[in-house]
Amino acid sequence: MKKKYAVTDRLITRVTGWISGIIVIALAIWGVYTLWGYYTYEQTNDAQVQEYINPVISRAGGFIVAVKFEENQLVSKGDTLLLIDNREYVLQEEQTKAAIQRSEAQLLVLESTIHTLDRTALAARAQVAAAKAKVWKQQLDYDRYHQLYQEESATKQQLEHMQATLDVHASDHQAAQDNYGAAVSRIADIRAEKAVVLAEITRLKALLKRHQLDVSYTVITASYNGRMGRRTVEAGQMVDAGETLAFIVNNETDKWVVANYKETQVAHMQVGDSAVVLADAFPGRTFNGTIISLSPATGSSFSLLPPDNSTGNYVKIVQRVPVRIRIDGARKETDALKAGMNVNVYIPKQQHRD
Repeated sequence: MKKKYAVTDRLITRVTGWISGIIVIALAIWGVYTLWGYYTYEQTNDAQVQEYINPVISRAGGFIVAVKFEENQLVSKGDTLLLIDNREYVLQEEQTKAAIQRSEAQLLVLESTIHTLDRTALAARAQVAAAKAKVWKQQLDYDRYHQLYQEESATKQQLEHMQATLDVHASDHQAAQDNYGAAVSRIADIRAEKAVVLAEITRLKALLKRHQLDVSYTVITASYNGRMGRRTVEAGQMVDAGETLAFIVNNETDKWVVANYKETQVAHMQVGDSAVVLADAFPGRTFNGTIISLSPATGSSFSLLPPDNSTGNYVKIVQRVPVRIRIDGARKETDALKAGMNVNVYIPKQQHRD
């Protein structure tokens, strides 16, 4: 029995030795590979995929009568997403149209009145001319009788009659002038009133465009090709202008990664440098990228309460600098990456630059 245990012990020792050797070799290979990676690349796992996720905002208030999309649905630019009850906005539009028609009819009346007053003014001017001619003729007769009266060839009664007739004609002439002036003044008043009506028509037309916009806002459409995100509304719900009703992910723009590198890693990074992106969701699958910008300040500088080293309790902490990296490749290849996914980013330390 002792001999048998000895053979078993030797066998276990040999297997354990082999396993230990394999582990040591594997660790050595992994260590060399890791060190080579740190020597070759500036890398970080503090990175996430980003893309434009925009809210669908209502520009008009009212009851939702229909929801035309589901969560995660693909939509095209111009597709109807939501319908809001537009009856109140349509009524306002019709009221404004009626007000415009009323003002335009009033404008026609004023134009007709101006035409009539123009004819009246012409007649008054003719009366002025006729009265002036009568005054001129009567003045000649008066002057003639006055000469005859001085030569005692006419009586004083005749002279007085001529004087009275001259005064009547002069009064008629003055009345005709006043009537003509009143007609001209009335025309000016009507034209001023017409200008007011024209201004009101301009205002009402602008108001009509506003009401037409309100009617158009009751149909909410997709602003671009994309995929719908979370849905927070249902038919029959009351919404206000400016309220967020859903979210849409823009498929027309590139995706990018925001990699937060330590400040000690960004010294040699430049816009245009290439990068390799590995997503946690897809082990073994690589995505290529290009640096498109580096943040003008560290991430903490944009926080609500940025650090202030003048308070006297300074502790040096390595800061992070956001680096924006565009994901290159066809859209169908990058669609697998979703906004918010965690990724590892590797940027070669030695890159050829022109």
